[in-house]
Amino acid sequence: MESVRTCLGCRQRAPRSSLVRVVARDGRVVVDHAARQPGRGAWLHPAAACLDTAIRRNAFGRALRVTTRLDTSGLGTDLHEG
Repeated sequence: MESVRTCLGCRQRAPRSSLVRVVARDGRVVVDHAARQPGRGAWLHPAAACLDTAIRRNAFGRALRVTTRLDTSGLGTDLHEG
Protein backbone atom coordinates (compact mmCIF):
# COMPACT_ATOMS: atom_id res chain seq x y z
CA MET A 1 0.00 0.00 0.00
CA GLU A 2 1.41 3.34 -1.07
CA SER A 3 1.56 6.21 1.40
CA VAL A 4 -0.88 9.09 1.02
CA ARG A 5 -0.03 12.79 1.30
CA THR A 6 -2.06 16.01 1.16
CA CYS A 7 -1.49 18.61 -1.57
CA LEU A 8 -0.73 22.11 -0.25
CA GLY A 9 -2.77 23.73 -3.01
CA CYS A 10 -6.01 21.83 -3.42
CA ARG A 11 -5.84 20.09 0.00
CA GLN A 12 -6.82 16.75 -1.56
CA ARG A 13 -5.22 13.53 -0.45
CA ALA A 14 -3.32 11.65 -3.15
CA PRO A 15 -0.75 8.88 -3.47
CA ARG A 16 2.80 10.03 -2.90
CA SER A 17 3.78 9.09 -6.47
CA SER A 18 1.40 11.67 -7.96
CA LEU A 19 2.75 14.56 -5.86
CA VAL A 20 6.03 16.47 -5.81
CA ARG A 21 7.93 17.17 -2.58
CA VAL A 22 9.18 20.70 -1.90
CA VAL A 23 11.57 21.88 0.81
CA ALA A 24 12.91 25.24 2.01
CA ARG A 25 16.57 25.93 1.16
CA ASP A 26 18.30 29.27 1.76
CA GLY A 27 15.06 31.27 1.76
CA ARG A 28 13.70 29.62 -1.39
CA VAL A 29 11.22 26.83 -1.98
CA VAL A 30 12.88 24.16 -4.13
CA VAL A 31 11.55 20.95 -5.64
CA ASP A 32 12.94 17.72 -4.20
CA HIS A 33 12.32 15.33 -7.11
CA ALA A 34 14.06 12.41 -5.37
CA ALA A 35 12.22 13.14 -2.08
CA ARG A 36 15.47 12.65 -0.16
CA GLN A 37 16.63 16.13 0.87
CA PRO A 38 16.89 16.67 4.61
CA GLY A 39 14.43 18.77 6.53
CA ARG A 40 10.73 19.23 6.62
CA GLY A 41 8.99 18.77 3.29
CA ALA A 42 5.58 19.53 1.87
CA TRP A 43 3.73 17.93 -1.03
CA LEU A 44 2.11 19.52 -4.08
CA HIS A 45 0.46 18.37 -7.29
CA PRO A 46 2.63 19.33 -10.31
CA ALA A 47 -0.17 21.58 -11.58
CA ALA A 48 -0.20 25.35 -11.99
CA ALA A 49 -3.58 25.65 -10.25
CA CYS A 50 -2.33 23.92 -7.09
CA LEU A 51 0.86 26.00 -7.07
CA ASP A 52 -1.08 29.26 -7.49
CA THR A 53 -3.49 28.33 -4.71
CA ALA A 54 -0.65 27.41 -2.33
CA ILE A 55 1.13 30.70 -3.03
CA ARG A 56 -2.08 32.72 -2.59
CA ARG A 57 -2.83 31.00 0.74
CA ASN A 58 0.78 31.45 1.98
CA ALA A 59 0.79 27.72 2.61
CA PHE A 60 4.52 27.13 2.10
CA GLY A 61 5.66 29.02 5.19
CA ARG A 62 3.18 27.26 7.44
CA ALA A 63 3.75 23.78 6.03
CA LEU A 64 7.53 24.06 6.08
CA ARG A 65 7.48 25.86 9.46
CA VAL A 66 9.54 28.81 8.27
CA THR A 67 8.93 32.24 9.76
CA THR A 68 10.72 34.25 7.05
CA ARG A 69 9.21 34.99 3.65
CA LEU A 70 10.06 32.29 1.09
CA ASP A 71 10.90 32.92 -2.56
CA THR A 72 8.65 30.84 -4.84
CA SER A 73 9.54 32.59 -8.10
CA GLY A 74 11.32 29.66 -9.81
CA LEU A 75 9.03 26.98 -8.51
CA GLY A 76 6.64 26.90 -11.50
CA THR A 77 9.25 25.73 -13.98
CA ASP A 78 10.91 23.35 -11.50
CA LEU A 79 7.67 21.47 -10.85
CA HIS A 80 7.50 20.15 -14.39
CA GLU A 81 11.16 19.17 -14.67
CA GLY A 82 12.49 15.90 -13.42
